[in-house]
Amino acid sequence: MGGGFRLGMGAEPLLWLLDHGTHELILFAAAFILIGGLDDLAIDLVWLARSLWRRIAVYSIHRCADATTLPSPEAPGLITFFVPAWREATVIGRMLAATVARLGPGDWRIYVGCYPNDPETIDAAAAAAAGDPRIRVIVGSRPGPTTKADNLNRLWAALLRDEAADGRRAKAVVLHDAEDVVHPAEGALFDALVGRFDLIQLPVLPLIDSDRPFWRRFVSGAYADEFSEAHAKTLVVREALGAAVPAAGVGCAVARDMLERIAARTGDRPFDDGSMTEDYELGLRIAEQGGHGIFVRLPGRRGGAAVAVRAHFPNSWDAAIRQRSRWMAGIALHGWDRMGWRGGLAERWMRMRDRRAPLAAAVLFAAYAGMAGWLLLRLVAPPGYAPVPIGRAGTTMLAATAALLGWRMAFRFAFVAHAYGVREGLYALPRIIVANVVTMLAARRALMRYLRRLRGGAIEWDKTDHVFPDRMPAA
Repeated sequence: MGGGFRLGMGAEPLLWLLDHGTHELILFAAAFILIGGLDDLAIDLVWLARSLWRRIAVYSIHRCADATTLPSPEAPGLITFFVPAWREATVIGRMLAATVARLGPGDWRIYVGCYPNDPETIDAAAAAAAGDPRIRVIVGSRPGPTTKADNLNRLWAALLRDEAADGRRAKAVVLHDAEDVVHPAEGALFDALVGRFDLIQLPVLPLIDSDRPFWRRFVSGAYADEFSEAHAKTLVVREALGAAVPAAGVGCAVARDMLERIAARTGDRPFDDGSMTEDYELGLRIAEQGGHGIFVRLPGRRGGAAVAVRAHFPNSWDAAIRQRSRWMAGIALHGWDRMGWRGGLAERWMRMRDRRAPLAAAVLFAAYAGMAGWLLLRLVAPPGYAPVPIGRAGTTMLAATAALLGWRMAFRFAFVAHAYGVREGLYALPRIIVANVVTMLAARRALMRYLRRLRGGAIEWDKTDHVFPDRMPAA
């Protein structure tokens, strides 16, 4: 390679360190990427086998279901929606108005959890609730922010008070956030399925602001890419293997009686205040109680869009890193301590996958550092310098990881294109790098949060700012 800066012959020790360090980083990263790639490949193959079997054995006989073809509930009941809100004045009013309009008439009620030191959110929620007794604004006595679990527990207590006053028990509790767009078929779908199942999780499909140039929505688009695959493949495989279906915190309905069973063991607080990811753990605890969770992905009507939760996700690096670090600390680090490795083989496999994020961040860092070292070595090495050989085994491993990367990119493109169109499927490929960078930067923050918690630090509701869409997505 001619031209450019090169190390002189007196810099052999630095060159040796760069060469050998790059060699070890590349082999370390390749080994663990290969292991992770084979793990992902196993999930893909299970999904492909299940999809093929259903196409041959089920859909060749029965028409694909949609929300309009679900059987009528054996025992219709009150569906309650819990919406915790801290500093959500800009979105809560519009969210409630849209939810009321989209759900229409029916046997449902919304509980909004507010704080006494957040009068703007209280006023916005109260204005939306004016004249509609189906919306209950619950203002706690403790100033915010506490935790999301604490807020949900206060809503649970309010529901119990209303049940005692009305002499009527609710059928299910549905969790939503203050920025969510609720699908019109949610209430009827949950009413039809709760009773047969203890937890029903709908897909989450982040909204993509297509009016902005694609490079201005790399961060938010990366959320859409990951949820497109996770909520069309990974959760499907979890359920098919008999592993617990974790709740996503939005678009999930929990049978009221199941929440009561959990509350009986936890001092009447079914949502765990000591967890950073109380929604994820709730799904696992329901399975440990013998409950049955299900992931439901079906269109609202024949040929229509999926019954799913739509919402804008963080569009800035800082917000995405903070949110990802909370998920990583709560699921991978605290979840290991709190939930252990209980369950059968499939359950342990899924928990291992849930908890590999910190290791994945370290492997990604090694991979990018190895690539940077390789490029730097080509720039500074003197003519005729022979780098440390990778060897036949190393070359084979790198070839295998490259093949698995190609497979992974093809799957990502396919799922994103199915959910958002071919153009977004193509954009998803460079956004893989964005997601990797967010993961690496979030890992350090997650570790610091975990260590602070081990030293007795309080859990904080580390929420992000939200926006509500100007145009409602098609139902």
